[in-house]
Amino acid sequence: MSVSLSALLAAADGLLAPHNFNDYCPNGLQVAGRPEVHRIVSGVTASQALIEAAIEARADAIIVHHGYFWRGEDPCVVGMKRRRLGLLLTHDISLIAYHLPLDAHPELGNNVQLANQLGITVEGGLEPGNPRSVGNVGVLAAPQSAQDFADHVARVLGRRPLLELGHDRPIQRIGWCTGAAQSYIEKAAALGLDAFLSGEVSEPTILAARELGITYIGAGHHATERYGVQALAGALAAQFNLQHEFIDIDNPA
Repeated sequence: MSVSLSALLAAADGLLAPHNFNDYCPNGLQVAGRPEVHRIVSGVTASQALIEAAIEARADAIIVHHGYFWRGEDPCVVGMKRRRLGLLLTHDISLIAYHLPLDAHPELGNNVQLANQLGITVEGGLEPGNPRSVGNVGVLAAPQSAQDFADHVARVLGRRPLLELGHDRPIQRIGWCTGAAQSYIEKAAALGLDAFLSGEVSEPTILAARELGITYIGAGHHATERYGVQALAGALAAQFNLQHEFIDIDNPA
């Protein structure tokens, strides 16, 4: 089966409502390819390696979380940017990207999908009362030690997270936000949570965990954001009876 690119984009925009977000990049179609889509490849970041894999897979469109044209970046089409865009244009492949709208979606989003992977029951957002809150608060089925939870994260995500003990209590109520959300640790501490998990970590994050008395888990930007784009592309593929393949170009960061 196939669907027009315009219908695919309309469905994705209808699901994620990107107009509700003030983002750091354009959401939706970033590079236009052929007008009909039969096969979708999804991935976390639109790297050259992912594009080359999508070409090999004979994809008509690539759906990613991290696309191009970020606020403040050099707009010149040279070097790495030229090579990436050149591959997409030469092979007539569309690039579709959703950033904050995909983080925040209550069913398909990175944060909810990560909770599903880790067995966390979602209770609400890190910013109560904000319908566009990016990041969530939830509860584990039973209290467990910080080390046991970190071991669980390692098994699920396939890599050992950074763990900083902010207290010696068991963990049950936890806040999290995938990707580069380490600064949200203060929001989590203000809500009285036992722990906060993000993708990236910065030097001040560890000091904040110690001084605010909240345990911190740094689980990897890429590792925490593999699941939303799979859910989005899978939902679109199911809606239009398309072929879909998630290709994981691993990144240790």
